[in-house]
Amino acid sequence: MTRILRRFFAFPLLLALAGCGGSGGGGESASEEPPSPLLYEITDAQGGVEGWILGTIHALPDDTQWRNPAIDRVVREADILLVEVPGLDNRAAIAATFAELATTPDLGPLPPRVDPALHSDLREMIALSEATPERFNDTETWAAAILLAQVGAVGEPDNGVDRALIREFDGRPVRGFETPGEQLGIFDQLAEEDQRDLLEGTVREWTGSRDNPGWLTQAWLRGDLAVIEAATSEGIMADPELRAALLVDRNRRWMPVLLENLRAGAKPLVAVGTAHIVGPDGLPAMLEAEGYTVRRVE
Repeated sequence: MTRILRRFFAFPLLLALAGCGGSGGGGESASEEPPSPLLYEITDAQGGVEGWILGTIHALPDDTQWRNPAIDRVVREADILLVEVPGLDNRAAIAATFAELATTPDLGPLPPRVDPALHSDLREMIALSEATPERFNDTETWAAAILLAQVGAVGEPDNGVDRALIREFDGRPVRGFETPGEQLGIFDQLAEEDQRDLLEGTVREWTGSRDNPGWLTQAWLRGDLAVIEAATSEGIMADPELRAALLVDRNRRWMPVLLENLRAGAKPLVAVGTAHIVGPDGLPAMLEAEGYTVRRVE
C-alpha cells in the first residue's frame, strides 16, 4: 500500500497537467531538441523582475534530462519556492490522511459505479493494479480513480520536478499553496456523480494512451504549448465541474497567496503543475489581470 500511496500523491499534479495521465516513456527525449519546459518571468509595470513560474510534471522516468540554463539561472536567483504541496516526503502523514478520507465501508464493487461499456477495461485496470478487486469495495470512487490512474505509468513521483526543486531549495524558504489534507479534500468533497465521471475518464484515457504512454511527458519536455493547452481542455478536464474543482477554483484560491509573496519583495519561483499556467484560467493570465507582465523565457 505504501507504494500505491507514493504513486497516488503524484496524481493531482499529473491530473493538473493534462486531465489524467501517464508519464511514461524513456528517460531521454524522443527528439534531439534540448528540454524547454514552460518557464515564465514575472515583471512589474517598470519592468523589474518580480519572480518566475515553472510548469512542472510530478513524475518522470529515471534519468530524464529536464534542466536547461534558463531554469538553472532561475533556481539560483529565486529567494523562495512556492509549490502546490510542501512536505511530499512525509509519507506517513499523507498515508494517514488518505486512509481517513478514502474509505467508507460497504460501498460495493467498482464496476457498477461506471458505464457498463467500461466494465471490461476497468476490470483489466484492477487486475493490473497492486490491489485486489475486493480492496476497492470500501474505497470511495475518487480514491479508486486516483489509485488506478497509476496503472501503466512509467514515471516515478520521486523523480518529479517539484520534489527535485524542494530538495534544491534546502536552506531557502519553501512554501505551499495547499496542505495534503486540503488537496485530498478537493477530491473527497466532489459529488458522487463527479467522482464517477473522474473514474470513467481515468478508464477512458488509460485505454486511449496505452499505445503511447509517454506522449504527455514529451510534450512537457518540449514546452509544446499548443499540445499542453489542448490536453488541459480534453478528457477529464472537459467536464465543467471537474475542471472547476481541480483546476480553476484552485488557481483562484492560490492567487492571493501568490500576490502576497510577490509584494513582499522576495523573488519567488512558483513551481506548479503545468495546467495551472496555461490558458485564460492560468496563473500568468490572472497575474496579467493584476497589472503584471508575464513572458515566456525560452
